[in-house]
Amino acid sequence: MNKEQFRAMLAEKGINLSAEQLEQFETYYETLVEWNEKMNLTAITEKEEVYLKHFFDSITAALHFDFTKPFSLCDVGAGAGFPSIPLKIAFPHIEVTIVDSLNKRITFLNHLAKVLKLENVHFIHDRAETFGLKAGHRESYDVVTARAVARLSVLSELCLPLVKIGGHFIAMKAASAKEEIAAANKAIIVLGGKLGEVFTFSLPVEESERNILIIKKEKQTPKKYPRKPGTPNKLPIE
Repeated sequence: MNKEQFRAMLAEKGINLSAEQLEQFETYYETLVEWNEKMNLTAITEKEEVYLKHFFDSITAALHFDFTKPFSLCDVGAGAGFPSIPLKIAFPHIEVTIVDSLNKRITFLNHLAKVLKLENVHFIHDRAETFGLKAGHRESYDVVTARAVARLSVLSELCLPLVKIGGHFIAMKAASAKEEIAAANKAIIVLGGKLGEVFTFSLPVEESERNILIIKKEKQTPKKYPRKPGTPNKLPIE
């Protein structure tokens, strides 16, 4: 997907990027590739692939959820900033907090935010399990996103404690979503969530399957969740 296809395909979906926003994506690509030589941020570095598999793929969240209003978004385990930084570029009015367990990625994101001149972005070095217990963050975000971080039963325990009641957890998954949903059903309910819509579609050009799961937070998460770092992964709620 070249830059023009990226712009045109988003415009077709009603997301019209300005020249300045397109320039931000170009700078994002250049910065990502430059820093990737020093640290492992992504295995995908070919320009057309970054535009498709990172930038466009991240923004697909906004094709299935209303990003036109201002809200607070927390992105768990965003790595090099996906999906939240492409969403922030496309929808500058959202406030973004990224939590990631690797400090070098936080260093990259701080630098990226400066060169892209992003406002209302916060980068926090922490494990999701401990971050989800902290006052000021627990149950305080309108939307929490995660893309390809862990299987859904684990991810729900990392993300749902951060979502305020009435807010949403948006899980972005590749092809194994049906099996993951079945295995995560109990965890979602225990953590106070309710699975709403599941959108299945193909990423353009390469036609690979993608799934976006919208989970609504209906009740408070019990105080004992999230459990200690590493525990959700070893012993998922089943």
